[in-house]
Amino acid sequence: MILERIHSRADLLGLTEAEQGQLCREIRDFLIRHVSQTGGHLASNLGVVELTLAIDRVFDTEKDRLVFDVGHQSYVHKLLTGRADGFDTLRQFGGMSGFPSPEESMTDAFIAGHASNAVSVALGMARARTLQKEDYSVLALVGDGALTGGLAYEGLNNAGASREPLIVILNDNGMSITPNVGAISRHLARVRLQPGYLGFKLRYRAFTAKIPGGKRLYDFTHKLKERLRRSVLGANLFDSLGFTYLGPVDGHDSKTVEELLKIAKALHEPVLLHLITKKGKGYTLAENMPAAYHGVGKFDPALGASRKHNPCFSDVFGQTLTELAAQNPKLCAITAAMRDGTGLTGFAKTYPSRFFDVGIAEEHAVSMACGMAKQGLVPAAAIYSTFLQRSFDMLLHDLALLQLHVVLGVDRAGLVGEDGRTHHGMFDVGYLRQVPGLKIYCPASFAELSMMLRQAVLDDTGPVAVRYPRGGEGAYQENAEHTLLQPGTSCTVITYGTMINAVLDAAELVKKDGISVEILKLRTIAPVDWDAIEASCKKTGRVFVAEETSNRGCLADEIFAHLAQAGISYVFRKQNLGDDFVTHGAMQDLYKLTGLDAAALADNIREVCHEA
Repeated sequence: MILERIHSRADLLGLTEAEQGQLCREIRDFLIRHVSQTGGHLASNLGVVELTLAIDRVFDTEKDRLVFDVGHQSYVHKLLTGRADGFDTLRQFGGMSGFPSPEESMTDAFIAGHASNAVSVALGMARARTLQKEDYSVLALVGDGALTGGLAYEGLNNAGASREPLIVILNDNGMSITPNVGAISRHLARVRLQPGYLGFKLRYRAFTAKIPGGKRLYDFTHKLKERLRRSVLGANLFDSLGFTYLGPVDGHDSKTVEELLKIAKALHEPVLLHLITKKGKGYTLAENMPAAYHGVGKFDPALGASRKHNPCFSDVFGQTLTELAAQNPKLCAITAAMRDGTGLTGFAKTYPSRFFDVGIAEEHAVSMACGMAKQGLVPAAAIYSTFLQRSFDMLLHDLALLQLHVVLGVDRAGLVGEDGRTHHGMFDVGYLRQVPGLKIYCPASFAELSMMLRQAVLDDTGPVAVRYPRGGEGAYQENAEHTLLQPGTSCTVITYGTMINAVLDAAELVKKDGISVEILKLRTIAPVDWDAIEASCKKTGRVFVAEETSNRGCLADEIFAHLAQAGISYVFRKQNLGDDFVTHGAMQDLYKLTGLDAAALADNIREVCHEA
């Protein structure tokens, strides 16, 4: 096995062309076997095997900086940089991250979980290199999906104008960005990719650099060539942004990709290499259904990934919204490249003219929703909590100032498990509660989500958010109409959302200690039911708040401040996700780590009840 011998770049450099082909086959077999046991992102990694091999052969990523855009395509890079032995722990608690992690390896230049930022980050590194007079290459590996985000174009625009040596690799596995037009275009595309042409360009520039006035001569002839080409063909997008554009070429042709990477490195200017790849390459099931194999759980490689699907909050959101669309012809649905993930597949099929997938462009999604609302429609934008963070300015400026009726489906609120710190929805409570006039529902069950969404669409008139977790409901499956869920005398426990399941279990655990827990389950965290909280805390004099959110911006601190201002004496305690990011792992492990499992909550209740 060749893969067993690969521990560093040095092991790659001595491989023959035949051995490289064998290594690619071994990598694909390895990924299928291991991801089928751990779960993870499969199709995207199968599609970048040859590309990644070429990168790691041409560049020394211990020194050169390789910045991934969305890092779920980094598995191959991990294998080629000596991390194959740790793959059994991929995405598991205490194990290998499913994304690039500088803490894990110096060959991971940057964290990568949110799309469209890689070019900007890479340009920052290139500028640092120049200012510090250092010598290393900088690359940004960008997917075509990431180019639906505006930040990508901000980075490309500035990078092209900067003239900083920088290589952007466009891994195009889904759409054509700038299709070639006409016979002349096709001919010149072929000519430009010939090593002879590019070699001449390098030699010409080296020659002009040695003669008096050579730089002016080179700049003049270069601009003349560009004007001539554009007058005949029109401008290529990337050329217009200041990049030397190479492509498109077959991203699975490792020899050609490697040659072009060497040329791009030698050019010492902004270069964009456009590669066409096939998602799921080498595994027929993934090739035929790339979306189904983008992110998978454990499966039998011979049989393929299971298509069984347990009901989840996203499904309920989508089903309810589709039902409401029949009642309200003004209701529209918006998503940011997550149609299936947000449960909107059915809505899109039933009401295609009222469904809008804007790509990886959350800021645009919110602003577009505000424009629709201003003109009398009722837009519902379903966006993952961690990605909605990007839209904070739009929430304030476009939504709150005019108090528009936009419904935000805040999906994946709270912990999300194996995807880890870049994907946990642990900050939305803090930033959403800062938005003036925003009503925030927190359903704890499928029934509550359906009811609250109906109210948000049909009854509410201003900005509304409905936040719900990844996955399914717990033992609590009711639809509570009041804040007081369970009366008690010893201690007031306040929570919201699906955290109620652990709280109810904790209340049962402390019963044997003679502790009678009064449970308040908040239906909304904006506005807050202060009357219920004040009444309960006056009665018990002890309060414990449990939240699946960051400590920074948690609701507990506002509750404690409110009680103090109201002159209510109380003993208090709080438990949440803490001040730092939370690692990846199974949900039960993360709840235990953060003290939000039933046993830890019970200990908190006992402590607050025993304090003087």
